Formats: sequence, structure tokens, C-alpha cells
Amino acid sequence: MQHLLLTSLLLWSALVWAQDYRSLIAKAGQYHEEGNYKQAVAAYKEAFKTQTTLKYGDLYDAACSAALAGDKKTAFQWLDLTIENGWQYFHHLKKDKDLATLHKDKKWRALMRQIDQKEANYDKTLQTTLLAILDSDQGVRQELVEIRDRYGYKTPQMDSIAHIVLYTDSVNLVQLKKILDKDGWVGPETVGKEANNAIFAVIQHSDLASQQQYLPLMREAVKNNKADKSQLALLEDRVALREGRRQIYGTQTIRLDDGKNYLQPLEDPDNVDKRRTAMGLGPIAEYLSRSNIVWDVEAYKKQLPEIEQKIWGGAK
Repeated sequence: MQHLLLTSLLLWSALVWAQDYRSLIAKAGQYHEEGNYKQAVAAYKEAFKTQTTLKYGDLYDAACSAALAGDKKTAFQWLDLTIENGWQYFHHLKKDKDLATLHKDKKWRALMRQIDQKEANYDKTLQTTLLAILDSDQGVRQELVEIRDRYGYKTPQMDSIAHIVLYTDSVNLVQLKKILDKDGWVGPETVGKEANNAIFAVIQHSDLASQQQYLPLMREAVKNNKADKSQLALLEDRVALREGRRQIYGTQTIRLDDGKNYLQPLEDPDNVDKRRTAMGLGPIAEYLSRSNIVWDVEAYKKQLPEIEQKIWGGAK
């Protein structure tokens, strides 16, 4: 009985700590968005006290807040920890405006040398090509978000940028197909994780026929550790929905005419978190909260026929 009580207390404590960590990280992110960088740094410090194993994404965000707050010492400490914990998005790091205040510091030059050493054995030509494709893919989407936030969804400005996105995607796809036909699905060990992600990004944003063509290649790439299984889940879901089937992992949402976001049709909602865990994805409730969707599985199952009616006209 004592053992069971102790186990329960330990589990309860771990849950509380995890909740505290997430709430503090969320608070820090909010402070950052509001431009209150010193408060963000303080919240990140409190959050990190509750954990022994830190996520590199949180550490990187914290470093950005510290740099913007003028706390260079803390910023570099967190950047070092970011890399120690597996951060490989060096191209993004080098051009991130949040870190611009660090660029003239000798520690930044030392950091760049460290990154160069890590990338010494990459195929630089191929890496550069893929990173340029990724910049194109992400840059036009960032512009779309900015226009959407400024002008709204159904506006001439959104129609214009949507055409630019489609054109950019088609150009990127032509380039990527040449690479895939020549080199196959190159892994992070060849071009780095960030450049490797460009392959998925372009296919994820391509037409259905191209997605169907390269989905088996990505499945094989995941087996060979050349692609991320969480990204595969995204592609599997997108292809399923475009083929008129329910998604498996719950990665795809949609904004309907009522202006609200909804989780697109999902197979077996009761067990979605088991499938998400297997693909390296977090809980669906946490994921959907970013789109202002409250996850209630019983309510969703009742609502599902109506969602399918609005999206597919009732036909699966």
C-alpha cells in the first residue's frame, strides 16, 4: 500500500511539474510576442528549473528572447545548450533577426566555427540548392500569413498571393524532382536536417499526383532514417483527405465558412493519441489548442458527420 501511495505521489508530482513547465513556456512565448523580452527570459528561467531534460526548441526560443532583451550572456548559454540538445537548424539560426544583436560578439564567431565543423562533411552544393528551395517555400508562405493577417481571407490581396504561392510551389517541385530522380531521398547525414526538410516541404505542398508518387519513397526514407516520421504523418494525412478518406493522425485542420477552425475528418478518434505517439507527435489536444480548437472526443464524434457534409458533401 505504501509503495502504491508513493508511486501515485511521484506520478502526480511529475504531472504537476509537466503542467507547470508547459504553462511557463506558454507564458514566456506570450511575453515574447508582446515584446516583453525581459519577462519572457524570466519565465523561461523558471520553466527550465522544473525540467532536467530540455527541448531544443524551447531553448532556442529562450535564446531569442534573451538576445532581444540585451542579455547576451544568457542568450549564448541557451544557444550552446540548444546545439548540445540536438538543434540542427543552423541555416535558420544564421539568418534569424532575433539573434542579430549577437553577431558582432566574438562568441558568435566561435559559434559559427562550431557549426562549420558540424557541417564539414555535407554535400555543400546540394545543401545550398535545397536550402534555397526551402527559403522559397517558407518565404512565400510567411508573406501569405502577413497578408492574411493584414487584409483577411477573402480579399483580392489574398487571391494574388495565393497565385504566387502556387507558381512558387510548381517551380520548386520541378527542381526537387530533378534531385529525387538523380540522388534519391538524401538524408540529414548528407545535407543536414534543415536542407533535408526541404524535400518534405515541397512534396507536402505539391499536387496530389506528386504526393502519391513520392509517398512510398518517403515511407522508405523514414525506415532508413532519412526522413522524419512525424513529417510522414503529415503527408499521410494530407494524401488521405485529398483522396476522400479520413486522416489517421489528426494533423490537418480547416477553417470553414463560419470562420472557425475544425479538425478535418479523422479515423478512430478514440485512439488517435496512440497513433500520434508512434509517429513522434504530441497529444492531439495540445496540438489543436494552437488553432483554438478544444478537443472533446465525444463531441467530435457527434460533430463528424456535419464536418464531412461541409467538406465532402457527405461522401467519404
